[in-house]
Amino acid sequence: MSKLIFKYGAMGSSKTAQALMTRYNYEAKGTRVWLVKSSTDTRDGADILRSRIGLQASAFVITPGMNVRELFEVQRMDGENYEVIIADEAQFFTEAQIWQFREIASEYNVLVICYGLRTDFRCQMFPGSKALFQLADDIDEISSVCQCGRKTVVNARMNAAGQVIVEGPQVEIGGNDKYESMCWTCWRNALKESGVALPLP
Repeated sequence: MSKLIFKYGAMGSSKTAQALMTRYNYEAKGTRVWLVKSSTDTRDGADILRSRIGLQASAFVITPGMNVRELFEVQRMDGENYEVIIADEAQFFTEAQIWQFREIASEYNVLVICYGLRTDFRCQMFPGSKALFQLADDIDEISSVCQCGRKTVVNARMNAAGQVIVEGPQVEIGGNDKYESMCWTCWRNALKESGVALPLP
């Protein structure tokens, strides 16, 4: 196997559902799968992965200070000979942790599949996503559709009044109450309506 794959998409594009279905398919064939998530993702509980269509499973939680390779090696010493790693919300992993996933894939002949966002609500890359674009063997987009029918590319953040905003910390956990996936045109129009300028670098 020995491959690092990044599957990215906007919010609501079924990334978690696909991660859980992929895990099921491998385990149904007797393949050992290590399901992991970043501790930053607390929307559905500390160790729960839950998709918008209702699929869910418990996952091993990795904090920013953990060394993923060392954790994997401990699992092996405990008899957990995982052949596949599925990592959800991969944008929240640190750059160093993505390098560690890369090393695991190459040195232990393991398939590592990371699911996550490409960019934040300002269209800026997360450190984990940037590292995956740099290091992954395969990069696949999971497409979804804006309300206008175009492909979604922006994870727009909304305030309590439903207006699109571009101010605030890069990470702010939330669901449909705080975010809406949009195409670039709809996002730009929403910013204009709110009197907000593009968040240019």
